[in-house]
Amino acid sequence: MSAAKGADKSLDIVIMGRTYKVNCADEERDALLQAVEYLDQKMNEIKSSGRVGSLERIAVMAALNIAHELLVARGAQSSDAASANGFDIEDAKRRMRSMQATLDQALAPQEKLFE
Repeated sequence: MSAAKGADKSLDIVIMGRTYKVNCADEERDALLQAVEYLDQKMNEIKSSGRVGSLERIAVMAALNIAHELLVARGAQSSDAASANGFDIEDAKRRMRSMQATLDQALAPQEKLFE
């Protein structure tokens, strides 16, 4: 969050039932609350799938999914501009799938502790 225009104010947000205190400029409050709602929705979708147990893993998977959505949206908006900048969306997708597989492998033993 940027504090360029207005004073930051403390704001309590709730994600997956946990409360976090964040600083946010008044003019960014609505956008932050929309982002919180979207993140909470994504994290709850992942949790309800039953494949992911820990909050940390749910957060990482949600971040990967949201990053993927962003990259796809950027690619759809301007694939010509993306290629002009040298950005390869397919490579980014492959890398995200690889990261997800690595996370699955690394965190699988930890999830068994919570069963």
